[in-house]
Amino acid sequence: MFEANSLAVIFVSLMGLSILLYAILDGFDLGVGILLPLSQKDDSDTMIASIGPFWDANETWLVLAIGLLLIAFPSAHSHIFKELYLPTAVLLISLILRGVAFDFRAKAAFSHKPTWDKVFKVGSLLAALSQGYMLGMYVMSFEDSLAAYAFSLLSALGVAAAYAYIGACWLIMKTEGALQVQAVAWAKKTGVICFIGVVAVSAINPLINPDVFAKWFAWPTTLYILPLPVLCFALFVYSLLQLKTLPAEMDKGCWRPFVAAVVIFALCFFGFAFSFFPYIVPGKLTIWETAAAPESLSFLLWGVIIVVPVIFSYTVFSYWVFWGKVRELRYY
Repeated sequence: MFEANSLAVIFVSLMGLSILLYAILDGFDLGVGILLPLSQKDDSDTMIASIGPFWDANETWLVLAIGLLLIAFPSAHSHIFKELYLPTAVLLISLILRGVAFDFRAKAAFSHKPTWDKVFKVGSLLAALSQGYMLGMYVMSFEDSLAAYAFSLLSALGVAAAYAYIGACWLIMKTEGALQVQAVAWAKKTGVICFIGVVAVSAINPLINPDVFAKWFAWPTTLYILPLPVLCFALFVYSLLQLKTLPAEMDKGCWRPFVAAVVIFALCFFGFAFSFFPYIVPGKLTIWETAAAPESLSFLLWGVIIVVPVIFSYTVFSYWVFWGKVRELRYY
């Protein structure tokens, strides 16, 4: 049906799409968890309710991405998770903490509810930090050096800030009143931090990766790729200008900062993918070297053709059903 090279591109593209959707969808609900106020019970309930119908399903995209890596690029999966064993364990523990806290905060005694709110907040923060650290180590090709660890810590803080930013933008769109005003303030602060992080990583990445530098600054490629960072910068400015007008009468434009944040995430991801393609382990392994046998990929492709549209469809349906302003938190 497809030749080996085409199958490798198809599967790495599907894996990339899954990672992007996870970063956006689970990114905002992790961000809501990071921003969760521990001293405002009503606001905490409203914030939890805003992600209640979605947060568990959002993690499906992470499972799909890892599954595609395992079945389509098994040697890359082995190499990556051998190097990232400890941060992966922290990520899994933090996601378990979030799931337990989400249910127990409603079912435990009232006096224990603040404790589970803290667990949910800590789990969200640890998940964001561990993902950012893993991203940094990946970019540094898993080097065992002080520079690699320092860059990974910077990446961890940047990803946590980015998730808090998109989470705040989500709350602006989903809430009203005093909480919406608070979310606007959160978005302004985290947006600045996120912008600084994007600029820092964008500047450091070409300096530490000669191949990335050559890709971005080779003529005429620079001419074609230059609009990407320019548009990203423009969207940060646009988002800040929109935040200054919120909250607005009749809630006009409350969705614009969130849409801007989604596009920023997408542009950053495309820039990242452009920087390292066709390497699946930067500087070490390409998708051609690590792809499974063409016969296996051809067989698996039929399953992917069925599974991915199903996951995408129920994701769209869930957001369509629970669209609009958040309602009172309820557990059934």
